[in-house]
Amino acid sequence: MKLPSQDAAARSPETTGRVQLPRRSVVGPLHQVARRLLMALVVLLTTVFIVYAERDEYHDNADNSVDLLDCLYYATVTLSTTGYGDIVPYGEGARLVNVLLITPLRVLFLIILVGTTLEVLTERTREQWRLNRWRSALRDHTVVVGFGTKGRSAVLTLMAKGLSKERVVVVDPSQKVIDAASAEGFVGVVGDGTRSEVLKRAEAQRAGKVIIATQRDDTAVLVTLTARQLNRGAKIVAAVREEENAPLLRQSGADAVITSSSAAGRLLGLSVVSPSSVVVLEDLIHQGSGLDVIERPVVKAEVGRSVREVDDLVVSVLRGHRLLGFDDPKASPLQATDRLIAVIRANPAGNGTERHPE
Repeated sequence: MKLPSQDAAARSPETTGRVQLPRRSVVGPLHQVARRLLMALVVLLTTVFIVYAERDEYHDNADNSVDLLDCLYYATVTLSTTGYGDIVPYGEGARLVNVLLITPLRVLFLIILVGTTLEVLTERTREQWRLNRWRSALRDHTVVVGFGTKGRSAVLTLMAKGLSKERVVVVDPSQKVIDAASAEGFVGVVGDGTRSEVLKRAEAQRAGKVIIATQRDDTAVLVTLTARQLNRGAKIVAAVREEENAPLLRQSGADAVITSSSAAGRLLGLSVVSPSSVVVLEDLIHQGSGLDVIERPVVKAEVGRSVREVDDLVVSVLRGHRLLGFDDPKASPLQATDRLIAVIRANPAGNGTERHPE
């Protein structure tokens, strides 16, 4: 097998296998801590101002006078509930202020400090609960190994076909890539897709489809072998750079193999001799606009008809495991169990396509 250049991402040390659910809050932890510290500082300064305004009714056992530094000291030990007792309010007004103002400020100060710790613990518990609920509800989803240009384009195409973000799990060894995927609303798993424990965290054993879009062909082979071992019934589609590696991917368990380099080369050659044909092919590739290629079952009204009598432009007929061309005499008449690969006009008023009623 011919190996392309080394894939740095596949050998990244950031292969922890951690599952990262989509973020619900855009506020960073540093921002939250800074905001709480600011609130605590405001409470402290407010207490200092109150004590300083009533400093004549306070008694200091050291020198019998209370200055600004003494007020700051008293506010600090009071809000922290330390209370050494060396500075005490002896006037009735100061004691009333302590009851009505200082005590609530002390409680608020403790809530801010203790609340920060409790929020961290609560957030961890909530995140674990979300993760457990996600695992229990996830079935027949799509796992995308590699979220580069190929993987992202594949996901966008599936979403144009109606797949929701909640049904996609991204696996990539780069934390930055997973952060970007999570910010877009996808569940991400940081780790090497060639490792079975990483794919298990992505629930690949219960997935309906696995898309392999790694940078290296040898990595794609290992991921395919691992995914097929975990899930015998999933549809696995892989991308390779070199066409000579495609048979090895199929032998490893891939249902379909796309050769990216040769496909791009064919488009380049076709664009020279027939530029308009390339425009049509690009239109077919981009789902949701212009022309779209779909696969659909044969409806009752079409059973027994010829391929040319179907309203849609039928390209091929899938009968069992055989793919028949539209001009194949065996393709007609259509059978109830057939599936049609057809070209249709995308719906300009919506996100989907104009599908034949099923």
